[in-house]
Amino acid sequence: MALPSPSPTHLLRSHSNAVSTLFISTDNERLYSGDGAGQVVITSTRSLRPLTSWKAHTDSLLGVEEWGSQIITHGRDNKIHVWARPEESASIRQGPATLLDLSTPTICYSLDVNALNYCKFSLLEASKQEGLLAVPNLVESALADIWSLPSRQRLYAAIGDPQDTSAAPFSDGRSGSKSGIIMSMHLFHAPTSVPPSSTSTNELRLLCAYEDGSVVLRRRTAPENKQTVEGRGWEVLWKSKLHVESVMAMAVSADHTFALTVSADHLVGRYDILTQKGASEGTAFKTKHPGNGAIAIRGDGRICAIGGWDGKVRLYSTKTFKLLGTLVYHKQGCQAVTFACAMDPPFGNASFLEEDDSSGDEDEMTIEEKHARARWLIAGSADAKVSIWALMSFEKTSA
Repeated sequence: MALPSPSPTHLLRSHSNAVSTLFISTDNERLYSGDGAGQVVITSTRSLRPLTSWKAHTDSLLGVEEWGSQIITHGRDNKIHVWARPEESASIRQGPATLLDLSTPTICYSLDVNALNYCKFSLLEASKQEGLLAVPNLVESALADIWSLPSRQRLYAAIGDPQDTSAAPFSDGRSGSKSGIIMSMHLFHAPTSVPPSSTSTNELRLLCAYEDGSVVLRRRTAPENKQTVEGRGWEVLWKSKLHVESVMAMAVSADHTFALTVSADHLVGRYDILTQKGASEGTAFKTKHPGNGAIAIRGDGRICAIGGWDGKVRLYSTKTFKLLGTLVYHKQGCQAVTFACAMDPPFGNASFLEEDDSSGDEDEMTIEEKHARARWLIAGSADAKVSIWALMSFEKTSA
């Protein structure tokens, strides 16, 4: 039986337009939110006050992500901007900040992209300074490009071109070009053998969800750093079509073992993304709630949160898809959800860590407070509000 709905622990009202994207830093210190007018707000998770707020784009935000000392923002104005993240002082982080305290990030460089899709970028970090960025193709929204950062060199162009000799048709005879535009994508490294062995290497893979409800997994067959065009050098591992409607959101587990998709229908698609060519095509789980626009997977991969067009956020076990609880607050559609990052297990003596923590600045968070923050779920809605929920551990419920 699903648990009764709690109330939000915190509410953020920093936006005046629909909240379209959320991201939390890996140390859980900074919460990023973007809205339909192009405004980005960075909120301290300690004081719950804005560290900075600025108009990053002239149109709606598709994605925002912290990358080392930089911030990547993606807007429907066909631009991706990379910003230098401003350093916040302890006084701003802990207490009220005035307009004079809030420093606006400066642009490091920008990239022209095709934002017709409503599809946000996917960043694969090579280091804090270098990475690969997957976005929809500049011309054809059904194809994908992969760029190198910070060089802004396009390494792989038009991935998914139906003229690619490795492209496989759907079972009903439709070619890949009939899949429609890309709705969501995820770029990642996967071991060449499952389970990984000491001799296995990592290969680059791209997971794309499409307008017709299908999901396609591809791997790079071209030599590393060799530029390719027209989709050459990429092989389709599998195609799966579990949804009748367009895929509205996709999430990938932190360990890159599986992905989940939601749509306007009442289904949740689950896919094994470590499989080799010709593997199973995923499993569709039925829920009682159609119309879903956002999904996130907790760090341990056991719980997922699905944001509905009815404004409710529903929690499910990713193994059985049993409904664990419903979070009810927003009156308009939930467009973004994200979990706080799990805390790393402490090394050495825990009592020593607690003693050391208490001996610091009186404003510092305790270990217990940090563990509580690591159980946060954050939701953004079309009502321009961001809700923060303190979840239980679900250790027994999700088993």
